[in-house]
Amino acid sequence: MVIITLVIFGKHEMAQTHKDSVVTWKSYQGTSKQGNVAQMIATANVSEIVERREYLRRIVAVTSMLGRQGLPFRGHDEGEDSPNRGNFLYISPTSQNDMIDCCAQEVTSVIVSEMTKSKVYSIMVDEARDKKAEQLAVCVRYVSEGAVKERFLALAEIKSFDAQSIANEIQQQIQNYGLAELKCVAQTYDGAAVMSGSTGGVQAHFRRLHPEAIYVHCYAHQLNLVLCNTCKAVPEAVELFSLLECVYSFFSTSLVNHHKFMETQAKLGLTKTELVQLSNTRWACQLRSISAVLETLPAILECLSAIGSPIAVGLKAKLYKFSAVYALLMFQSILSVTEGLHKFLQKETLDLAEAFICKQAVCDTLKGKHSDAFATELYEKTKALCNTHSIPEPGAKTRHKQRKMEDFVLEATVGSRTELNNSDTLKRELLFPCVDRMVGELDQRFCSVDAGLLKGVQACSPKSENFLSEPHLNELAKHYRLDLKKEEVLVARNFLTRKTEAGCPPKNMLSVYNLLDSDMFPSLKATIQVALTVPVSSCSCERSFSALRRLHSWLRQTMGQKRLHSLAVMSIEKDTLQHLMRAGGPHPMKPTEPHHLQKSEMRF
Repeated sequence: MVIITLVIFGKHEMAQTHKDSVVTWKSYQGTSKQGNVAQMIATANVSEIVERREYLRRIVAVTSMLGRQGLPFRGHDEGEDSPNRGNFLYISPTSQNDMIDCCAQEVTSVIVSEMTKSKVYSIMVDEARDKKAEQLAVCVRYVSEGAVKERFLALAEIKSFDAQSIANEIQQQIQNYGLAELKCVAQTYDGAAVMSGSTGGVQAHFRRLHPEAIYVHCYAHQLNLVLCNTCKAVPEAVELFSLLECVYSFFSTSLVNHHKFMETQAKLGLTKTELVQLSNTRWACQLRSISAVLETLPAILECLSAIGSPIAVGLKAKLYKFSAVYALLMFQSILSVTEGLHKFLQKETLDLAEAFICKQAVCDTLKGKHSDAFATELYEKTKALCNTHSIPEPGAKTRHKQRKMEDFVLEATVGSRTELNNSDTLKRELLFPCVDRMVGELDQRFCSVDAGLLKGVQACSPKSENFLSEPHLNELAKHYRLDLKKEEVLVARNFLTRKTEAGCPPKNMLSVYNLLDSDMFPSLKATIQVALTVPVSSCSCERSFSALRRLHSWLRQTMGQKRLHSLAVMSIEKDTLQHLMRAGGPHPMKPTEPHHLQKSEMRF
């Protein structure tokens, strides 16, 4: 019986029906564990989506990091045997450019979105030579979320350098980003004639398209021009800064002289200090150069004596003068007064009213130096320093020379010059002319904005004497076609008075703007927003050119303009890019997903 049963089972096991039944049973078991075919396909699709998103997340993260740091993506030699193939070679150059462009567009879209909500903005533009191309940096200023922001918008190459072409390029950038419908309240450039010309300059052409956009000559450039013109007008000042440049060149171009200079400082027990090169556009360098020379004067004089070359003897003869030391100490004192204003004018959140107040404070301080008391103090300080270095004091008696060309006004040092051989001549011929010229230049140059509009801007600042003056506010509102309500100004005065009595006085224009409720003071708040939007300087454009030098180095000369613009946006607006990455980042195009995944987002 058992044998018969085994034979029957054997035949049944070889039968096709049994094999089909086993396959069906196994399939049923697999389906019970892994799901049906549709479920398995969906699971595989989800896994593939997650995997691809993880790849994309890493690509975006690396692209963002390299863009923020301004690092190169590719290498010069990307072969298999190259020791330095580049920082990121994940995809083709075309796809890489697309990824960089996408990241830059996301950053720009944030800026444009904030500007759209703000409704008003100002434009700041500057140009600079980039190898064989002329680059135009376009920045914008606006008020968003209770803060003043200056953002980099675009970097464009210009082919023509006339005012009309530059104005057209600026307008083209405005249209490219959909800002044509917003109100441009101001434009800020440097003082170049092509930019600042009142009839044929960029500002004139731009105002034909944006009539309300007042022109503000960059205050930082203005201050540089004040100092430049002051020093050019006084021959002794020209000689002093020429001497400083020669001393710097003498100790920096020759390594032997430089090492000798450093060794002498160490031997004399001085703190090792490097001399500073002068700059026509950054007058903070002039103060640093003067301070460095005064700090290392013993080492400089000893080095020049030890070297003994004709140039060294000539430099020492010029430095070894009472008048030279007097000029060094005088300019150190004067430039120290303007140093803080240099840094202050570069603040992005600075408003026009506060800048004008600080300029006036500098003027008042300089006027205080036009006094016999300061002249006597400066002379005694010079005398003490010269005694330390055995520099002889000039005699009190003056050797009279026959004056030639006395009634002529000349730009060059032709004819005789008054010898600076006592305290009176130093005061009369050097100190007072420099102070008077600087004060005059400050008063003359910082007035590019219409006086009525400037008073209107000042009326928005609690630091001004005419704070919330209705006539001045009306003039500002009228220019920008704002319907300022008289009642709002009256209520705002009482409201801010109560805030002050409660111990919460507004500190500046921005704090006034944030204290006023938009529902209660709509027209007044809009007027103050316009005043906050007017720029003080174009330093944001200057800073973008600093980033450009890092990005477009001589090793990356084949970079196209579009890639350069995108990398500039990522590098300059790195804070916005980093915030985007933390908040979720630029999302990739989503494929068709199962329903349970459609509500989730990939966090980069």
